[in-house]
Amino acid sequence: MSRHRIRFTLNDEPVDMTVPAERLLVDLLREDLGKTGTKDGCSVGVCGLCTVQVDGAPMSACLLLATQVDGAAVRTIEGLASPLQDAFIEEGGFQCGICTSGQLIAADALLRAKPEATDAEIADWQMGNLCRCTGYYGIARAIAKARDAR
Repeated sequence: MSRHRIRFTLNDEPVDMTVPAERLLVDLLREDLGKTGTKDGCSVGVCGLCTVQVDGAPMSACLLLATQVDGAAVRTIEGLASPLQDAFIEEGGFQCGICTSGQLIAADALLRAKPEATDAEIADWQMGNLCRCTGYYGIARAIAKARDAR
């Protein structure tokens, strides 16, 4: 089993560590770095619970090897400071909270990439994050509210 040194930025802080070649990013974040806001729901990249931003793009941390973020900027929910969070509270964009971190990270990436995203683009973008509680209406309203407040 080989080990590799990786250096990346996590929530604007430098990380320099050695990891086993097969170490998944979701496990590195949760178990090694204590970023438990990133959750592992399905382990196959379908549910969106493990969504993080890698160089600004939303990605499934359960599908990425930790070595793949060498040299990258990674943002987790712990590093997100966004009006989206207030909008989620105000618009009822969460209930149980399981999907909330992945939803927020994906929505933040959308609004950074497309500040004037249409309601249809918001709906399309959120399809990668499964929610079993809200029916997506509160989530979509929250993202639109944050978009309109910019």
